[in-house]
Amino acid sequence: MAPSTKRNSAARTVVIAEYNPAWPAIFESLRQRVEFALGTLLVRVEHIGSTAVPGLPAKPIIDIDVVIRPNDMDAGIRQLATIGYVHRGDLGISGRESFAPPPGGPPHHLYLCPADSRALADHLRFRDALRGDQELAKKYAALKRYLAIQYRTDREGYCDAKSLFIINTLRDHPTEAHPRS
Repeated sequence: MAPSTKRNSAARTVVIAEYNPAWPAIFESLRQRVEFALGTLLVRVEHIGSTAVPGLPAKPIIDIDVVIRPNDMDAGIRQLATIGYVHRGDLGISGRESFAPPPGGPPHHLYLCPADSRALADHLRFRDALRGDQELAKKYAALKRYLAIQYRTDREGYCDAKSLFIINTLRDHPTEAHPRS
């Protein structure tokens, strides 16, 4: 196998790590950098995903939603490019724009979301449901561990397999706790 194929294969391996209490500090350092770059375009920055839920095992990759006003999306994309983020489009999910992070930083996924985005609202509801319900978080942790074994070298399959759990959680937690800006 060629070295580049090995590297790509390793990057696609699903690894679930125990909760790392350093994840909030890593998020905070990334938040500050994004906040500085976006200035007045920024509404807020949200730590989402499993690394945002204390005690929850996760892939050790910080997920971030950067919230701006809907009319500022193009300007936000340009500003994030000035600090090394590479715009990758919406990757098939309406209501958010995905970015590859600058090289050399901590592993993370960054999404630029208009404040009225359904994707943003769903990310926050799911995170908050897990934060607020230890039994739900335990079930999700068990599912993630099981799926990480089943889909060890298939990250897309792993993500797809979690979808029903996420959909059911969103259905069972319909209240949006975050006002739209």
